[in-house]
Amino acid sequence: MAQTQSGAEGMQSLPALLQRNATQYADAPAYREKEFGIWQCWNWAETEKEIEALALGLINLGVQEGDFVAIIGRNRPYLYWSMVAAQSVGAVPVPVYQDSVAEEMAYVLGHCGAKYVIAGDQEQVDKVIEIQDQLHQMEHVIYLDPRGMRKYDHHTLHEFSHVQNQGRAAYDEWISDLNERRAKLNYDSTCVMLYTSGTTGKPKGVVLSNRNVIESAKNASNFDKLTKSEDILSYLPMAWVGDFIFSVGQAYWCGFCVNCPESADTMMTDLREIGPTYFFAPPRVFETQLTSVMIRMEDAGTLKRKMFHHYLAHAKKVGGDILDGKPVGAMDRLKYAIGNMLVYGPLKDTLGFGNVRVGYTAGEAIGPEIFDFYRSLGINLKQLYGQTEATVFITVQPDGEVRADTVGVPAPDVEIKIDDNGEIHYRSPGTFVEYFNNPDSTASTKDPEGWVATGDAGFFEKDSGHLRIIDRAKDVGKMADGSMFAPKYVENKLKFYPDILEAVLFGNGKDRCTAFINIDLTAVGNWAERNNIAYASYQELAGHPRVLDTIQEHVETVNKSVAEDDMLSGCQIHRFVILHKELDADDGEMTRTRKVRRVIVADKFKDIIDAMYNGEPKISTVTEVTYEDGRKGSISATLDIRDAAVVPVAQKMAAE
Repeated sequence: MAQTQSGAEGMQSLPALLQRNATQYADAPAYREKEFGIWQCWNWAETEKEIEALALGLINLGVQEGDFVAIIGRNRPYLYWSMVAAQSVGAVPVPVYQDSVAEEMAYVLGHCGAKYVIAGDQEQVDKVIEIQDQLHQMEHVIYLDPRGMRKYDHHTLHEFSHVQNQGRAAYDEWISDLNERRAKLNYDSTCVMLYTSGTTGKPKGVVLSNRNVIESAKNASNFDKLTKSEDILSYLPMAWVGDFIFSVGQAYWCGFCVNCPESADTMMTDLREIGPTYFFAPPRVFETQLTSVMIRMEDAGTLKRKMFHHYLAHAKKVGGDILDGKPVGAMDRLKYAIGNMLVYGPLKDTLGFGNVRVGYTAGEAIGPEIFDFYRSLGINLKQLYGQTEATVFITVQPDGEVRADTVGVPAPDVEIKIDDNGEIHYRSPGTFVEYFNNPDSTASTKDPEGWVATGDAGFFEKDSGHLRIIDRAKDVGKMADGSMFAPKYVENKLKFYPDILEAVLFGNGKDRCTAFINIDLTAVGNWAERNNIAYASYQELAGHPRVLDTIQEHVETVNKSVAEDDMLSGCQIHRFVILHKELDADDGEMTRTRKVRRVIVADKFKDIIDAMYNGEPKISTVTEVTYEDGRKGSISATLDIRDAAVVPVAQKMAAE
């Protein structure tokens, strides 16, 4: 309780929380980073000194209060320090997705008018240099990794460690200025600006205040009883609000340790070594891990495979109830304990989830089968519903009330209402200040009373008070016969299968539904190797008859499941095609947070959609693609269009 009061009265900025942590938790680990295979560690006292040196260096470089400082790179302690150092001098940090192409980066940097960039490595610096002629306001670029940078013009290019060293050297000169700037910070000061993923258009700059971040972090931490003893692995994009609230907001509020993996390639190994107690991941990560588990079990011996599936079936039956503290028979508990010793425990350790006390997934709806799989193993995985504009938290799931088909109850201090059209509105201490330089969008999203329109359709269950999300309000439509069209519901069922990576459903205003499917190259490639099927590319494997047969079986199984839902039974898939390329953010088909841009996909592949609805068995198409180096090219393919069996709704009703 004392912590809550100090947060409300004295701790009104992240730099203030840093000062508290450096005093109260001085020797406790604040950051770890794996470099060259070895974990480096900084405690809170050391972290405060590193951030102070950088802040002094930024003042020495000319950073003024109100300036925007873009931060680009993978998750590293230095870049997290950069955010707090920018805040300390009264500037506004703007994290940018590190996999953004130069054009996307130019929009964000130009829109916010960033005068300074702190970049992780040569790749990011090169992108900034490429677009420099569009960024007339740009003054200085600071780079972290000096490899490859020796021959660059260093008049406005500075090494991170040099800026810190200059700050330390100028301590006496600038420390009073730094203290004055930090003292000015309060709950209404801007904490960070995060750009939306831009699912329907250009990304918008969401301005979040210290009040938004600290109150949201405090409430969520109290809700899940988080302490300074937690360990998290920070691997998600730093430009995403989820990573910011977990790795910065909650980390500074609670004083727990943020662990940064060596690279994306070593993430799973690093996850196992850290064994986080608090873990957050979008559904894609859990889907990928499940796919990996299933692939490995296919390669296991007969006895091991049978034991795995036997105990997994038992876990599916009672694991969730045991986790929630519900009554379970003694024999079932004994069998589960044996399964935990032989299967669940080793599997959790292999995944890196052996110590997870609280796990969350959000960003997209997770398939119920995937969700239940992890909970059946004893992993306290929960769903939350949130947005960048809410500083993440809108609803959360209390322990003991966790279900796959709802997103829980309103988060602490959050109010929710549903309008006549079924759209969800909320207001809370986390409600964003504004969209930067976009008053029209701000006014259309947030009304004068502070209510924010989410763009999602849903309803509260009368009995439980839990919120159920149907789909994005703009994506929910009607079939030609008037029945509801909700694509996400069906897509998530398809994505439960390890060999389906992505699915996009069409059918709004139509008499039947059709679908695009992306196969998972890792899972299907493994299957092909086991069956001695040679292939040279994704396109060749995607068009293989046996792959098409397998996906057709999945589609028809999903149709049977969808037919059981009276409200959505019209969303069964009549025809589908396996696309000849993976949907890609570089091609504009997905956002950087892996959300499908439906309008763009529908427009780009219009010829394929038309062929599916016209009853054609095949379609020849040419598609423009973007290569890793930014060059454009095209790929051509002839795709098979498959018909899938559906369950007639009238027949189903008659049977009932």
